Amino acid sequence: MVAVVKVTFTLDEATVDQLRRTAAKVRKPQSQVVREAISEYAAHADKLSESERQRMLAVLDRAMGRPPTRPAVEVEAELRDIRAARRRWGHRHPTRGPR
Repeated sequence: MVAVVKVTFTLDEATVDQLRRTAAKVRKPQSQVVREAISEYAAHADKLSESERQRMLAVLDRAMGRPPTRPAVEVEAELRDIRAARRRWGHRHPTRGPR
């Protein structure tokens, strides 16, 4: 069985009425309706709202429309150096075999 923790919330009357009506309609305890609502909310909490998504796309569109600030050759050289440094990282100390 799942451990249950008793908590107290203060809600406005309209929210409490809505909770009671919903619980009666779906024939579930109010606590179950709250648990399911929180679970559903949490599943979408990390997703962007439509307005946030549109704002971020607009920023990306503006950035993509600007000319590059550095020559491609310079960028490629920097990326090559970064990749080489990452490959070397962790290889400073020889690995030990099984003990």
